[in-house]
Amino acid sequence: MAKLQGQKKKALLIMKYLLENTDEDHPVSMKDILSMLENNDVKAERKSIYDDFEMLRLIGVDIEYRKESPAGYFVASRLFETAELKILVDNIQSSRFISERKSNILIGKIESLTSKHIAKTIQSQVYVSDRVKSMNESIFYNVDLINNAIYQKKQISFNYYAWNLKKELVSKKNEKYIVSPVFLNCDGQNYYLVACDSKELNIKYYRVDKMKNITISEEDVKGLEKINNESYAKYSNRLFGMFSGDDIPVKLKVDNSLIGVMIDRFGAGIPVMGQDDKTFETRINVTVSGQFFGWVAGFGNKVKIISPDSVKNQYINHIKEIHDIYK
Repeated sequence: MAKLQGQKKKALLIMKYLLENTDEDHPVSMKDILSMLENNDVKAERKSIYDDFEMLRLIGVDIEYRKESPAGYFVASRLFETAELKILVDNIQSSRFISERKSNILIGKIESLTSKHIAKTIQSQVYVSDRVKSMNESIFYNVDLINNAIYQKKQISFNYYAWNLKKELVSKKNEKYIVSPVFLNCDGQNYYLVACDSKELNIKYYRVDKMKNITISEEDVKGLEKINNESYAKYSNRLFGMFSGDDIPVKLKVDNSLIGVMIDRFGAGIPVMGQDDKTFETRINVTVSGQFFGWVAGFGNKVKIISPDSVKNQYINHIKEIHDIYK
């Protein structure tokens, strides 16, 4: 029995050693492996190591041997490719809703999925200086609670906080918010809850990192018919900065140079109508708000709201109000 336990330990030590220390550019020799085992009080012969390699291959560890220099054994493929890990790390680093401390913890876990040599290159290449990061580490606990409530189709209650001029997070009102959670959405900068207000029965949006004291109610969700059967991804594309507003079909006249911008924002399914050498027209469904108007204004004279007149007039008044403060 003791010998069997020793053999199991040997195979596990070899697997751990290869996963942590090797890749295509950093193989290890048989001598290195035997030395590692000896340092862990395990004696072994070369033949038994080859048997362990075969057993590990059977369970999916892709061990190969390279003859050219540097020669040796290495793990040739893994669950995640290096480029995939870099994308994950980059997104964690650039996400404002994840605190600096939690970012470092998550990146450390991602780095454990590759060799220590590749892990160093992943972290050094994605450093983002002066990135504003969330100070609320409870966001992961909040997300877990909200997901449970969505799965159970139950309402939630919570306190909602906002910054004041003293740079303090203070509760926006004394009583708790009560909503029916619909889905969570990440806009690249922040994490939002899209929910139906249980009193007003309209759709509202909440920054998850500013929600505290979340509890799942015994009450079933209600008002979810406010969101139609379209995919949540399509619904999210209508939102600008997650500010509430009316969901309205809007017709735009757009400079031809911005076709890529429109497709990136609203998808390849948008209509492209009446195009000429300079412009085209399209119709999109958007949540009309100051954020939407700011997005349109950012393109200067390259985007024009054609209809409806109500939205066009709101936009004109929005521009006039901005103009007035500079008089």
